[in-house]
Amino acid sequence: MLAAQYVGEKSFSVSAGQQIAPASGEVRLDVGFVGICGTDMHIYHGVMDARVAPPQIIGHEMSGIVAELGEGVTNVNVGDRVVVRPLDYCGECPACKSGNSHVCHHLKFMGIDSPGAFQSSWTVKARTLHKLPDHVSLQQGTLVEPLSVACHDINRARVKAGEKVVVLGGGPIGQLVALVAKTLGAEVMVSEVSDARLDFAKKYGFETVNPIKDDIAQVVNEWTGKKGADAVFEVSGVQAAIDVMTEITAVRGRICMVAIHSEKPKVDLFKFFWKELELVGARVYESEDFEMAINLLADKKLDIAPFITSVSNIDNIKDAFAAMDGNPSGMKALVSLQG
Repeated sequence: MLAAQYVGEKSFSVSAGQQIAPASGEVRLDVGFVGICGTDMHIYHGVMDARVAPPQIIGHEMSGIVAELGEGVTNVNVGDRVVVRPLDYCGECPACKSGNSHVCHHLKFMGIDSPGAFQSSWTVKARTLHKLPDHVSLQQGTLVEPLSVACHDINRARVKAGEKVVVLGGGPIGQLVALVAKTLGAEVMVSEVSDARLDFAKKYGFETVNPIKDDIAQVVNEWTGKKGADAVFEVSGVQAAIDVMTEITAVRGRICMVAIHSEKPKVDLFKFFWKELELVGARVYESEDFEMAINLLADKKLDIAPFITSVSNIDNIKDAFAAMDGNPSGMKALVSLQG
């Protein structure tokens, strides 16, 4: 039984883990696989040390098997294959009471604000669990969390079949947003500056544009018959995307802000008036987004396998993070806690 603690300065300490008996309403899991996400990479680079307070076990994209139940748990059984929706909410604030616990005023993100999944045994609240169907592998299950982000984004923007969608940014989340939109019957274009990520998008049949080499406004104008995109997703986190998103959106189109910007971006509000645009924010996910993601995998409506770039053992977690650092061709590196 092992656990990997992030100790700062791009380093991890792998040592013997521990089993924490579940209290009332909790469940202990045997962790299967954990994915490395963009937030984990930010932690790896040290920019979140004040929040994470290393040494800390991080990680939140995971799959595992229920090993032990605490008192009063009825939603899962020992042996169930599950994923964790890693949000710890208070249940008492105005957001929670209005049914929006995913944006709780006191939200704690598991694997950042509290110990996470890079450990063989993880004890969590039963309310965070979602069951995996038997024919969805634990490796695929690890991608439910990022896929749920994409489902939430698509739901917030109300994408429907026949619409034309532009995704600004072709990283893992941007590609998943594009994939879910296509699964719903939308036509999708991905804007990205990395040739490797453009090639990845082309394999899924998405239209592509490199905004450095091409005039994206002109490309979108031609692609949409001068209408503009019905929905635009800003997933890049750069000002250039903010500048263009209002240019390429159709009259009464929707723009969904997904990326977290390091500085307050400047937004052309005049375009919102002129074209009656709609801007929506999308933060994390809700329970129904997890169920949507699981159903998409269970019904084989999308092929998630190409997103798995590598699978490493927990002993090699430092190398797994290093391999993803600055790697535009990498989508999702998985770390195995099995064995």
